Amino acid sequence: MAKNTEGPQSNVIFERKSLLKFALPSLIGLILFVIPLPYDGNFTIGVGRMADLFRESFGDMLPALMVAVVSLSALLSLIVAAAKPKLVMHHPFLKNLLAVGPLWLISRVLGAFFILMTFYEIGPGFVTSGATGGTILYELLPTLATWFFFAGFLLPLLLDFGAMDYLGTLIRKLMRPLFRVPGRSAIDGIASWIGSGPVGVVLTDKQYQKRFYTAQEASIISVCFSIVSLPFAVVVAQFLELQHVFLQFYFTISFASFIAALILPRIPPLTKKSEDYYDGGEKNINEEVPDDRSLHNYAVEKGILRAKDANGATGVIVDGTKTVIDIYLSLMPLVMAWGTLSLIIVEHTPIFTWISYPLIPLLNLLQVPGAEVAAPAVVVGFADMFLPAILVSNLEYEITRFIIGAMSFTQLVYLSETGAVILKSKIPMNLLDLFIVFLQRTIITLPIVVLIAHWIY
Repeated sequence: MAKNTEGPQSNVIFERKSLLKFALPSLIGLILFVIPLPYDGNFTIGVGRMADLFRESFGDMLPALMVAVVSLSALLSLIVAAAKPKLVMHHPFLKNLLAVGPLWLISRVLGAFFILMTFYEIGPGFVTSGATGGTILYELLPTLATWFFFAGFLLPLLLDFGAMDYLGTLIRKLMRPLFRVPGRSAIDGIASWIGSGPVGVVLTDKQYQKRFYTAQEASIISVCFSIVSLPFAVVVAQFLELQHVFLQFYFTISFASFIAALILPRIPPLTKKSEDYYDGGEKNINEEVPDDRSLHNYAVEKGILRAKDANGATGVIVDGTKTVIDIYLSLMPLVMAWGTLSLIIVEHTPIFTWISYPLIPLLNLLQVPGAEVAAPAVVVGFADMFLPAILVSNLEYEITRFIIGAMSFTQLVYLSETGAVILKSKIPMNLLDLFIVFLQRTIITLPIVVLIAHWIY
């Protein structure tokens, strides 16, 4: 049943206990996921700093842990597929986790093969090399593992105690007409922008399953707002030797992504997505302010009402444990399987080069130097976000490095990380949808990025 969606709640008493239950966890959640914190000459968020500290202390152990997790996922999924034990089939959480369809089962098994081959350095080099399986196992998976470990346990502070309801009510009139999404979706975007794109997708997926977003809204948010994090933009800028123009670099990314977020919700495939809530249930959101209420008071009231329904500490720990187990056993094998396959295709086949041929005349028309090198870098971002920067890192033309670096962010959808998270989620975006959105974002943002780059240089 829907909760708290019926007009004004005039009987709400702003008593101290209720206000504190809303305010304290919400403030902690905002500090951990949304509010940028200065650190070491850069900005990050609380969860990001916790993840960094964890990796600094235990980073050497994480690849072996990921080997165990991915292998266990494949083994348990095979056992359930073959034997269908009652213990699993009659338990909703275990059934959803382990009783998977053929595509997901194959992906888990393939991920296990790839990770074992890479870790023990057995099998063909095109799987185990540092440019393919090694990149996923030793760089991407440990990063995701630490981010999702802390995010899984701490997200309830942001989701369940009213912060989303409070802020969503305040900015609904901005988000709805611009992007066709509820006000609370701004939190998803900020969590991605300051922290981590995949964490933003998980946040969106949880909101969708709790019926705060329709299928269409969740789809829009996942491919329009899950921008790669600000800290990683600093890393890419340094890698491409663009530190001296970083403000212009990130302004370009933000402005082009803003324009894409205005256009994409108004064209297919996003307009074709259902406007129903998850599993056809009733909505669990109401951000419309009654005529007889002030905006801020009603926003606080919505936050208090949500906090009253929140689980206690035990419930938060149980839910967090389920979230972490689900992400580890479901997502990590997919990232290993699809990420490795994508990198193999990029490194050892000419497919992306062939696909990029039509872009060469376009880049020449846009007066982009080194178009023959830049064209493959434009399309290879669908496989992995960092690959475009690698392809142009030695290019002598700074303007081209600037363009490709910015495009690798504005394209947003890449299979090795964000794409895998979306496909694993309940958000109704399939592989074809993601590829179409990737192309759309490329077409929309490329002229904008090039125009700004020519203005700067």
